[in-house]
Amino acid sequence: MESADFLVIGAGIVGCSVAYHLAKRRAGTVVVLEQGEIGRGATADAAGGIRLQFSTEVNIRLSLLSFEYWENFDRLFGVDIGLHQHGYLFLLTRPDDVEAFRSSLALQQSLGVPARWVDPDEIAALQPAVRTDDLLGGTFCPRDGWCDPYSATMGFAAAARRLGVTFHEHRPAVGFEIAGGRLRAVRTPDGPIACGTAILCTGPYTGEVGKRAGLDLPILPYRRMSFVTDRFDLVPKTVPMTIEFETSLYFHPEGDGFLFGMANPDEPPGFDKTVDAEWMQRTVEALCRRAPVFEQARIRRGWAGFYEITPDDNPLIGWIEDVEGLAVAAGFSGHGFMHGPAVGRCLAELLLDGESRSVDISAFAPSRFRRGQLIQERNVI
Repeated sequence: MESADFLVIGAGIVGCSVAYHLAKRRAGTVVVLEQGEIGRGATADAAGGIRLQFSTEVNIRLSLLSFEYWENFDRLFGVDIGLHQHGYLFLLTRPDDVEAFRSSLALQQSLGVPARWVDPDEIAALQPAVRTDDLLGGTFCPRDGWCDPYSATMGFAAAARRLGVTFHEHRPAVGFEIAGGRLRAVRTPDGPIACGTAILCTGPYTGEVGKRAGLDLPILPYRRMSFVTDRFDLVPKTVPMTIEFETSLYFHPEGDGFLFGMANPDEPPGFDKTVDAEWMQRTVEALCRRAPVFEQARIRRGWAGFYEITPDDNPLIGWIEDVEGLAVAAGFSGHGFMHGPAVGRCLAELLLDGESRSVDISAFAPSRFRRGQLIQERNVI
C-alpha cells in the first residue's frame, strides 16, 4: 500500500500552500491528491483580490502575513503573479455600515494597516467612474489589490515539488479508512494511501468529502458569477478594486477591460456552474447605476465559480475532533485565495508544533460550531 506522512486533499491555493509549508519544515513524506488539475478548481474561478480590510483581528493578521508573500512572490518563488496594488475602495450607502466600517477601520489602523476613511469628494478623485450623490463615505487601503490566482497557485505547487512533494492529479479521495476513531488511510480510485495525517483542503466540496468520513462539516457551496468586459478605455486602469458594500457589486481593471460581479442573496447552495443570464443582466444594471460610463462597455465573457460559505463567514482550520489524524482548512467564504499563503504556514505550525505561532488561528477551530463560539466576519463581499 502507498503511504504518506501527510496527505493533502485538494490542490488549490490552500492545499498547495499547506503542502509547501509542510515540506519546507521537512515534515516527512507529503502527497497531494487533486480530483482535477492543480489550481483549476475554485481557485481558478476566484477574482484574485487581496486585501487587508477585515473586521476581525485574526483575518487582518492573516492578511498581513499573506501580504509578506504576495508583495515578494517573484523573489520568493520566481513567478510573476501580476500583482496590482491599486487599493480596495469600499463605498457605503447605509448609516449602519458607516458605523461598522469606522469601527473596523480603527482596528485595522491599530494593527498597522494603512487604510483610511474617505469622503465622497475623495472617492470621486480615487474612482472617477462612480456616482457619489448617495454615498455616505467609504474606506480605502492603497496596499490592497489583486493578482492572478492560477500563477500564484502554480508557484506554490512548483516550490512544493522542488521540496519533494508528490502531486497526483485526477486522483480524488473517494473514502476514508477509520478504525478506533483514528484515520488509517484515504481511499482513491487507484488504491488506498496509508497516512499519519490527512488535511481537507477541498474548498466548496468539503461538506461532501467530509460525509465520506462520517462528518458533518458546516460548509456549503454557493455560486458566484464573474464577468469581464471587452477592451474599455473610458476608465483608467489605475483605479482601485471598487465595492458597493450594500449590494456586494465589485469591479476592477482586468487586462484591457474590467472584471465585475455581484452576489445573489437569494442563491440557494449547490454545484450549478452555469451562468444565470437573468442575474448577469441584474449585475450589469447595478454596475451601470453605480458607474454609468459602463453603459458603453460590452461583456466579453462570464463564468461561475463557488464560494465555500460557513455560518460565520469564517473558515474551519485545524484538527477535526471526531477523527484523530484528520485536519481541515476550508470554508473561507470568499477569502481563501487571499489568505492561502498565511493559512498554509499557520496550519503547518499547528500540525507540527501543536500551535500556530505566526497567527493565532484557534478561533477558527472546527469545533467552535459545536461549542456555539462563532466569530463573525462582517467585511464579506
